[in-house]
Formats: sequence, C-alpha cells, structure tokens
Amino acid sequence: MNSTEYILTVILVMTIATFATRIMPFLFFHGRSNHPTMNYIAKYTPPMIMSILVVYVLKDVNFSNDIGLYTLLSVVITIAVHAWKGNPLVSIFTGTFLYMFLVQM
Repeated sequence: MNSTEYILTVILVMTIATFATRIMPFLFFHGRSNHPTMNYIAKYTPPMIMSILVVYVLKDVNFSNDIGLYTLLSVVITIAVHAWKGNPLVSIFTGTFLYMFLVQM
C-alpha cells in the first residue's frame, strides 16, 4: 500500500469512527427523550465544558504584563455580557473581539 492509499484509508476509518460515535446516542436513546440521564447530560455538560476551557486558558497567563490585563478584562466583560444578555454566543464573541482588539492595539 503506497502512502496515498494509506492516507485515504486512515481518513475513511476516522470518518466512519466519528460518524459512528455521533450516531450512537440517537440509536440507543431513540424514543426516550425524557430519560433522566439524557436530561442531566444536556443540562450540565455545556457549563462543565466551558468551565474547563476557561481554567485551561487562564492557567498559563502571566497577569503581570499587558496581555494578562487584556485577558482578565476580556474575561470580566464576557461574564458581564453573559449575565446581562444570557446568550453564550454573544458573550463569547464579545469577549473574543475585545481581546483581539486589545492585543492588536
């Protein structure tokens, strides 16, 4: 098998594995939309993932320079916009835009 065939085979296997893992919950929980486990996962997974991402991003920030100040300001504004609007997309985009703006200045 040459390298092109190998790469295409790997891509095919990854595609099938990704599709299979995405379709399995729909196959296993079909018809049980009010299952308590699914309700728990749907309610608590997004905040857990966002919290993990925030901790991961902030763990190596040096708060003694300008970039640290920009990061802290962006996080505070993101939290404030989310508390005000309650829309995760608006708050994430606002914080990201503010951070990129401050870093480029």
